[in-house]
Amino acid sequence: MTDIAALARRRLWNQHVTRTELSRPADVVRRLGAVQAQEFDPAKWGLALRMRDGVSDADLERAFANGEMLRTHVMRPTWHFVAPDDIRWLLELTAPRVHQLVAPYRRRFELDQRMLVRGTRLMERALRDGQHLTRIELGAHLSRARMAFDGFRLGLVCMFAELEGVICSGPRRGRQFTYALVAERAPAAKRLPAEEALATLARRYFTSHGPATVRDFVWWSGLTTADAKRGLEMNGARAEHVEGRTYWTIGDEPSRRVRLRGVHLLPIYDEYVVAYRDRDVVPHGPSLVTQGSGNPVNFRHSLVIDGQVSGTWRTARRSNSVHIELVTFRKLNQVERAGLGNAVQRFERFLGVSTTVTSSSGC
Repeated sequence: MTDIAALARRRLWNQHVTRTELSRPADVVRRLGAVQAQEFDPAKWGLALRMRDGVSDADLERAFANGEMLRTHVMRPTWHFVAPDDIRWLLELTAPRVHQLVAPYRRRFELDQRMLVRGTRLMERALRDGQHLTRIELGAHLSRARMAFDGFRLGLVCMFAELEGVICSGPRRGRQFTYALVAERAPAAKRLPAEEALATLARRYFTSHGPATVRDFVWWSGLTTADAKRGLEMNGARAEHVEGRTYWTIGDEPSRRVRLRGVHLLPIYDEYVVAYRDRDVVPHGPSLVTQGSGNPVNFRHSLVIDGQVSGTWRTARRSNSVHIELVTFRKLNQVERAGLGNAVQRFERFLGVSTTVTSSSGC
């Protein structure tokens, strides 16, 4: 009989946390459908820990600069990494719902459709022929055309242009983000009929994030419950009932011989933590808060042991090293401490600098 703990371990396997044969960041992003990425540096680690060991932060930065994965607003109104060949059909499927969610903010800041369209056209003109400009630089172009936007209003105009499939991420300029044209950054991006796009997104989610509920997919994708049910039906998804909920899976299941346990240092907003609405399998709500911070663990880096959130961690940069401050929710046994050591060493290899750790109990 399947229990909640077994569901969690299968999710780790399906999300490629406990198997790391993927070698390119685009493969990870494509496998997961999209990867939440508003915290850019932690999101890179979220990709790397799902890839072969030895992938570095510099490798991910180069891949991003080269456009091997793109960063844009898609699905829920937040940043996601997407594969270049997926960006158009994903936006065409999910952008209408995001436009609805963002509409009250546009009204509040007095941005009507005419202004948004004109601003988008001006940005498109400014970014032609391989120009990569920061948000402030795009704002300066708009100002010269007597469209003076700054702060949140400028961000809303940029988001509109992203949702319309006109602009997306360009390479970083130092630590600054730039925008580029989707037409130039992803010239081979596919378009799919609406039903095929829905079937594809549902297949990717329930293959990579399953077992998951209908509400999980609705939360993650921003689509409707009817969309979710239709996507499951088109893919012939398998249902299983565990402790009063129905969970769905598409694709192969891990062999019983596969090692599904382990200790993992997951970044803030990692797909394993944030991509689900129902929290029975991996609870991380108000009952699990970092001692003294008052913040739910989904707003912190998570220590995951055997599929469950067992602590939080944060990093502090020093001149030539990184210090990890770890808070555990319980005392770790010898095997878990050894697994933590391995996880820290892998993170150290990713960063390419020496790492120190201090640990305390939040209990």
